[in-house]
Amino acid sequence: MSGIAILNQIIERTRADLSVRQAAVPVEALQERAKHQAPPRPFAQALRRSGQITCISEVKRRSPSAGWIRETADAVDVARRYQAGGAAAISVLTDQPFFGGTLDDLVQVKAAVDLPILRKDFMIDPYQVVEARAFGADAILLIVAALPDATISQLLAQAHDLKMDVLVETHDEAEIARALSVGASLIGINHRDLRTFAMDMDLAVRMRSKIPNDRILVAESGLKTSADVARMKAGGIDAVLVGEGLMRQQDPGQALRQLLEAA
Repeated sequence: MSGIAILNQIIERTRADLSVRQAAVPVEALQERAKHQAPPRPFAQALRRSGQITCISEVKRRSPSAGWIRETADAVDVARRYQAGGAAAISVLTDQPFFGGTLDDLVQVKAAVDLPILRKDFMIDPYQVVEARAFGADAILLIVAALPDATISQLLAQAHDLKMDVLVETHDEAEIARALSVGASLIGINHRDLRTFAMDMDLAVRMRSKIPNDRILVAESGLKTSADVARMKAGGIDAVLVGEGLMRQQDPGQALRQLLEAA
């Protein structure tokens, strides 16, 4: 199956699952729950450290491209190891069908560590933004390839109203331009093109000059070695997002520590 077919399949499944959740839990109930959450932890601020490259470490059991990575992973155990290993923030995948994650993972990880938490999912509807805050997320992901500009702007503004940061993910120069046009201040560049699954490990560094220096730039996907991270740092990247490369190691936290120390 092609990358674009899988992307469309994920979005269709996301819409179907979302309809079930909306029928079970009205958005008003989520809004009430969100009011009782502690203020969001500063996600974007945690990523920019002078002279250093930081890491968003991801709790990731599986992916459509790699299959199962760590099927029985305990999200809390992994998150605590990441915090001990020097993570700046933690990404928690909450999509179950394609990534093996749950909203319960988000709740439990948030309670177990002191770091800012990113809800990583295919966000397509305002309901999910409220849901993210209600379950404790400090930041959300918006994928330019999956959304029209009007929806990106709507969800971005809604997240900011809830005091959450937003990582806006791009895959090429045109998507970067779209992200900048809607005012994104935290921009991810995914080395994996979600439409083809092709990897371009130099993409983030090549695109650095297209992004103003006052924006925070995150390189995503395919980063597995300290040399990969060092290359990102040398190219002016502020942070990396690493999931599979850490989750495949016996001790993800120790692997993270080694990755950052060597870089």
